[in-house]
Amino acid sequence: MKVGLVQHTCSTDKQANIEKSIQGIAECAQKGAELVVLQELHCGIYFCQAEDTAMFDLASPIPGPDTDIFSEAAKQHNIVLVTSLFEKRAPGLYHNTAVVFEKDGSIAGKYRKMHIPDDPAYYEKFYFTPGDMGFNPIETSVGKLGVLVCWDQWYPEAARLMALAGAEMLIYPTAIGWESTDPIAEKERQHGAWFISQRGHAVANGLPVITVNRTGHESDWSGVTGGIEFWGQSFVAGPQGEVLHLSSVGHEENVVVEIDKKRTEEVRRIWPFFRDRRIDYYGDLVKRYRD
Repeated sequence: MKVGLVQHTCSTDKQANIEKSIQGIAECAQKGAELVVLQELHCGIYFCQAEDTAMFDLASPIPGPDTDIFSEAAKQHNIVLVTSLFEKRAPGLYHNTAVVFEKDGSIAGKYRKMHIPDDPAYYEKFYFTPGDMGFNPIETSVGKLGVLVCWDQWYPEAARLMALAGAEMLIYPTAIGWESTDPIAEKERQHGAWFISQRGHAVANGLPVITVNRTGHESDWSGVTGGIEFWGQSFVAGPQGEVLHLSSVGHEENVVVEIDKKRTEEVRRIWPFFRDRRIDYYGDLVKRYRD
């Protein structure tokens, strides 16, 4: 199956951002993509760098005007499309929500980001209510998609639960980068940890992993920090953690990568991690900590 990855910069011009995403979808479809994945919050800037109530105006209901646009794109190009939108669910209640569209433009399903960070320049707890839909793959014409979002990618439990529910691949729309004051050695450690963690999810679950990250520098309009340099490097890993594609650090790219879904069965036969799990001794995993 051919999968399209759309990696691009974002600005305060929402329409321009949407047009970049639409253009990326078109280019990937022209290259034969059956599934296209967009980056986290691709319609706007990464507004979580500071706490600002005016930023809630960027959100839209689902369904709503933003989903209408991407529904039409999926239908026009006859693709399954994974988007990442700022959802206004009710007054004062907002989510970071991935919406998946079927080839006919209908909404196949959605996933509300479960793990919400609260770190310098990543003040997501101010904006997003934690998801309440659990870890359930979304059924589409190209397979069962285990869609998660950014901070979720650090949690093996999320990947495992998606895999146990029959996900055929793990998909992570992402917005991650370097805060300007981090030294080079720390930046390298951060990226290395991010890269190996998700490849580890591929290995542990015998599934392909598709991660699409934004790129470019985005200023902190509050002036508290020097902004974030998003590191790009969107990638696809196979079910043994092998790197099938790695995008550049600082460039916009619309690429198509071929994955072989049949390899999951082959890999799980030689590495039967699911068979050998000691589920009778894992009960403490639902505790906050083992004292």
